[in-house]
Amino acid sequence: MNVALWIVAGIFATGFIVGGIVKLVSPYGKYAAKAHWPQDFTPGNVKFMGAVELLGGLGLLLPGLLNIAPVLVPVAASGMALYMAGAVTERIRRAEYKELLGDLLFLAGMIFVAWGRFGPFSFN
Repeated sequence: MNVALWIVAGIFATGFIVGGIVKLVSPYGKYAAKAHWPQDFTPGNVKFMGAVELLGGLGLLLPGLLNIAPVLVPVAASGMALYMAGAVTERIRRAEYKELLGDLLFLAGMIFVAWGRFGPFSFN
């Protein structure tokens, strides 16, 4: 199970890190024209979301890999689960049901990592 938790955390951390970098470095107008959902947010909000994703993704991996305060892994997973719950809410509000599936997958992955790392498979 420990291996499964590392795999899930690694895959989703990569997604969060890449998504965060894209939000941080892409010009707002270009990104909003392509993705459409950013039109509901200010450029600063989108940059903030990128920073949250980048830091959350790093928090899923680095504490466990470096064995420095590994309790931060399930904390990061819990925070990213809350973040993805907000994304799910936004998808439902915008009636973007195709994209909703990906957000639900990320939400489930973060719940799985938080459960496993807070519970029976914590770093000891």
